[in-house]
Amino acid sequence: MSEMIKVGMADLNVVKSPDAITTLGLGSCVGVAVRDPVSKVGGLAHVMLPDSTAIRNNSNVYKFADTGVEELVKQVVSAGATRSRLVAKIAGGAKMFAMNSNLSVVQVGARNVEAVKSKLKEMGIRLLSEDTGESYGRTVIFYPETGDFVIKAVGKPEKTI
Repeated sequence: MSEMIKVGMADLNVVKSPDAITTLGLGSCVGVAVRDPVSKVGGLAHVMLPDSTAIRNNSNVYKFADTGVEELVKQVVSAGATRSRLVAKIAGGAKMFAMNSNLSVVQVGARNVEAVKSKLKEMGIRLLSEDTGESYGRTVIFYPETGDFVIKAVGKPEKTI
């Protein structure tokens, strides 16, 4: 019998097939799903901010794209994944405030997406697909067994990437 493991904001977790993993309320935050398609070990991080070096009190490594993605990969590998086989999918990074502004505070969703992509590229992890941007929140469910990343949003059809 499989379990559904929950990931909170600024948090991450790792599961092995047949278990699945979910996080709620991705607004400007980004859900980063990483898996090894052979071992079927995967993990999900709920990243809130792009850069840990821009904040003084940054002890929660899961909160930031730069440190959270690194920690996610480390934990997935520790659970039995092979680093060279890892692939990723991402969702979230919405523009949640309808202001016409280039202020970095307003653009946090786009900055989160860019920071996550940059970190994945730096680590040599291929990004298979994404559902990012727009102006609505998302809930995601990740199935490491199949690699399906199910995205739910109010008023939108459910989709799988």
